[in-house]
Amino acid sequence: MINPSVFYDTLLDCGVDFYAGVPDSLLKEFCAYLNDKCPKGQHVICANEGNAVAMATGSYLATGKVPLVYMQNSGLGNATNPLLSLADGAVYGIPVLMLIGWRGEPGLKDEPQHVKQGLVQNALLEAMDIPYEVLDSETRNWEEVIRGCVERAQSTSSPVAIVVRKGSFTEYKALNQSTNAFTMSREEAIRTILETDNSYAIVSTTGKTSRELYELRELRHEQSQDFLTVGSMGHSSSIAAAIAMRCPEARIMCIDGDGALIMHMGSMAVIGKLAPKNYLHVIMNNQCHESVGGQATAADKLDMEQLAKATGYRHYFSAQNPEDLAQAISSIRNLSGPILLEVRVKKGSRADLGRPKSSPAENKDSFIQKIRKI
Repeated sequence: MINPSVFYDTLLDCGVDFYAGVPDSLLKEFCAYLNDKCPKGQHVICANEGNAVAMATGSYLATGKVPLVYMQNSGLGNATNPLLSLADGAVYGIPVLMLIGWRGEPGLKDEPQHVKQGLVQNALLEAMDIPYEVLDSETRNWEEVIRGCVERAQSTSSPVAIVVRKGSFTEYKALNQSTNAFTMSREEAIRTILETDNSYAIVSTTGKTSRELYELRELRHEQSQDFLTVGSMGHSSSIAAAIAMRCPEARIMCIDGDGALIMHMGSMAVIGKLAPKNYLHVIMNNQCHESVGGQATAADKLDMEQLAKATGYRHYFSAQNPEDLAQAISSIRNLSGPILLEVRVKKGSRADLGRPKSSPAENKDSFIQKIRKI
């Protein structure tokens, strides 16, 4: 297996000293090492993967050194436009080393949202004329692979990728853990919402939020008719907004996350302009990318009340304990949306948290049956 420390030192030896990306569970050991060891200003946890390619481009323009962009393969979609219209050799010719976690690799069990991406990932790289090498725990010459990829990026003035299989890195215990001072868990917050007002049709964001919502429905002996957005990080708020516009008699709630909100924050401006009166946007803010390793987001520096006002939301509420949350939900009931409710929650979840038993298609059909009856 690959030691994150040696991996980092090898990159430095190749002149790679700037790192930008969105955390991935397959790369979490390396990402944690970057958080601990990389000098300030040389590692950026970005809003989305396209943002990371842009950051890397800026670093190259300033220094002439090859930067590294890391991502889960689901982020290739976000990165495609700047990779082809900015970094490609036919445009500006920016040498970028990409480090991509291979979720959904054929033959390995993974979550349904990763299956198609894992299947077509390498074909996508080939279609974009991005050469790539694959690393796993059995790769003995991985230092040579890194050197070769960096040299190729330099010589061709274009992006080159390293695809990383599951279990490639040795365990690394992070020294600088992302923490916050909040005490309410996300699951406790979702439970409080359901107990206070269960009249909403809910669209939930990817990751543990949807898993907790699904499990709470089971514990309450309720049929899960929420739309669980298991993939498409950052887009659940837009899905919910369109439902609110098309179903004006329904009460629509999006349960979002801070990382997802930041990833595609421009959607808030569109939602504010459309101003669906039946729309409640709930942000579960734990200030980290919990599902992929707990790396910090920029939410600790984000004034969500001012953001809500600036983008046209009619009301803003906040809560960080069950009592305040229940009161906020009750107060919201008779107000016109769009409304932003920021719920400050602690990092972490139950170790025995399950996963939805229904397939995405079954979940979709169940939600359709519910929403079209309203």
